[in-house]
Amino acid sequence: MKFIAEIDIMPHKELLDPQGKAVVNNMEHFDLTGITDVRIGRHVTMTLEADSEADARRKVDTACQKLLANQIVETFHYDLAQAH
Repeated sequence: MKFIAEIDIMPHKELLDPQGKAVVNNMEHFDLTGITDVRIGRHVTMTLEADSEADARRKVDTACQKLLANQIVETFHYDLAQAH
């Protein structure tokens, strides 16, 4: 079966996000006021073959833990759907 995983990787909330901070600091230059926090991460779309949803989740978890996310400073969350 074919699955599609939509993966979001974000810095831990407890850690400073320098990119997000830079964006917030420049919002006023574009007359965008009232924005107090921006967090910048990555979005990954993965298409994979697996025998079951459980097998697909195992593969996505392994890819995120070992390759896509640095778990010391990042968290990940994903949605998994069967491709049509």
